[in-house]
This record gives sequence, C-alpha cells and structure tokens, in this order.
Amino acid sequence: MAVEPLILALETASRVGSVALAVGPELLAETTFSGPMQHSAEIFPTITTLLQRFARTPTQIRQIHISIGPGSFTGLRIAVAIAKTMHLANKTKIVPVNTLDVIAANVVNLTPQNPIKPCDAPAHHYRRIAPLLDAKRGQFYTALFECLTTDAADTLKDHIPNPCNPPDIPPGATGHTWTKTRADSLMTTAQIIEQFTDSQKQLCLLGDGLLYHQDKFQTAGIQILDPQYWSPKASNVHLLGWQKALAGQFADPLTLTPHYVRLPEAEEKWLLRTPQ
Repeated sequence: MAVEPLILALETASRVGSVALAVGPELLAETTFSGPMQHSAEIFPTITTLLQRFARTPTQIRQIHISIGPGSFTGLRIAVAIAKTMHLANKTKIVPVNTLDVIAANVVNLTPQNPIKPCDAPAHHYRRIAPLLDAKRGQFYTALFECLTTDAADTLKDHIPNPCNPPDIPPGATGHTWTKTRADSLMTTAQIIEQFTDSQKQLCLLGDGLLYHQDKFQTAGIQILDPQYWSPKASNVHLLGWQKALAGQFADPLTLTPHYVRLPEAEEKWLLRTPQ
C-alpha cells in the first residue's frame, strides 16, 4: 500500500494567514496567525511548531499546496518563494490553488442554520456567491460561482470556450456542481452590482474585501454572509490542492508566479514611464 504524502498548505493571500499540515486527504491540524498581516513574522514559527507537534521534519514534506492569488502581492510572493525553496531543497511538489476558489469553498457545506438556500433548491433559488478581496483604488478581485445542475454546467462548458479558470471547489449536492461562471476579474462596486445581481437569483457576498466596504453593497438581491465565511483558510487550500494533486496537476517550479490579475502598482508605474 502506498504511503500518503505529508502535505504543507499555506494561505498568505489575505489579511489573516494560516498554515495546515495533512497526510494525503487527512487534515492533521491548522493554525491561524495571531492577527492581520503577520505573514512574515509568523509563517516559519508556525510551520516549525506544526511539524514538531506531529514529530515530522521539513524533509518529510512531499507536497506543498499554496494559495496562488489573487490577493496580497507580498503574501503571494512569500508563499511562492517558500514553495520554490522547498522544491529546490527536497523536490517537494507544488500545487497552486486559486484564492477566490479557496474562499468560495467556505460555503460549500453550509450549516442548516444558514439562510442560504441549499444546492437542491428550485432553480430560481440556485446559490450564487462572489468572494471579494480588496484590490485598493476602489476595486475588488472577484469571481462569480453558481450552483448549477451537472447538465447545466456541462452545457456552459460546451458553449463558452474557456469561460474561466477550471473550477476547483468541490461539488455541491448530488446532481449539482459549483461552476465558476465569471472568471477572476478586477471590478468596482458598481460593476459587481450591475453584472452579478439577478432578480431571480440572490447574490451572496463574502471575503475580506467587505471589511471596510460592506455598506456599499446594501442593495436588493444581495446578502452579506457572516464574517466567519470571509477568510480563505489553509485547510481549504489543502482540500482543493489534494484534488488537483490526485489529478497530477502540479506546477512547474521554474515558471510558477503568483496569480496577480493585475500588475503590482510599482510595475504599472514603471510601464507607464517606459517609452513604448
């Protein structure tokens, strides 16, 4: 019987980071940083503590799953740098996972107490969710996910060539599947309201981008989820990463770069100043 790999999962794309340790599909433990923007200060001590807790060493880590973006430029670079270093040192395999998918995975298995309609509700109640991350300058990183019947999801894929990134989040109820119907985008509040809302389908918003901006989305057809669903988690990075690992979807460490959606501000300014 093959031995399941030891996996390290990192979430550093948002305000509050976390680290998880797993063996194959089994999550051993997850630790969330003590506060916002503590990635640089706490990531290595957290990794060390988790490994010591389970009597493991860095050389035993066979896979590293990372939240690849969009999100904090600094946080994304931290995760990519650690992943590349581990590959060079120990040939650790790298699995990048889309950050908006990681946030969306928070609501795949909502508790019965949550007011959102379940995935097997009538068609006009199909769940729509849009994770939001603050991209500054009045914009958000976002994408649209819908819980569609399997047939509807297949039809969408058949009729829209490469409509978006392949959906990473797990299936919903039997006969339904989560489908990313709008690819990762950079959008304003007005654009999100105009393009994502539907009179027949309630839009549910979540994500750290709401921290200072949820009042802008107080409009008909939109529900703000409880903050417990907002932050991406390293446990979800592992959950989604393990699915990709089973499919052999490992990244090339030489070409791996963060999924920024847009260039960092410094690079944008440099391009504007560079003669074309």
